[in-house]
Amino acid sequence: MDAETAARRWADTWSHAWPQRDVEAVAALYADSAVHHSTPFRQPGMGLAGVRRYLTDNFLVEENIECWFGPPIVSGGRAAVEWWASWTEQGQELTYGGVSVLRFDDQGQVVEQRDYAHHVERRQRPYADW
Repeated sequence: MDAETAARRWADTWSHAWPQRDVEAVAALYADSAVHHSTPFRQPGMGLAGVRRYLTDNFLVEENIECWFGPPIVSGGRAAVEWWASWTEQGQELTYGGVSVLRFDDQGQVVEQRDYAHHVERRQRPYADW
């Protein structure tokens, strides 16, 4: 599978599965040996167990999730996908704007993900021309 198709599948799956907190739908996008960097300064999640741990830990505390994904920017076997998400966590409204840099194998599975994001402590929809 080419990287553009894989990235579009990744964004589409996340856009539907994240609000539903569907760990398995998202985990199915990742290779068994995937490396998942949720932030530049934490140790990465290693393999599907690491991806599932990250998803489970976060999906347990996120409520009222809304998310949006931009079209992928693709180069070779890699893609960057911009995203925007708001949710409630322990009574606090949060909004994150970020990008995921993804590397795919030949089957379209994520083998490496690096996330970069910034957040505000309020719920905010994407701006008009996002």
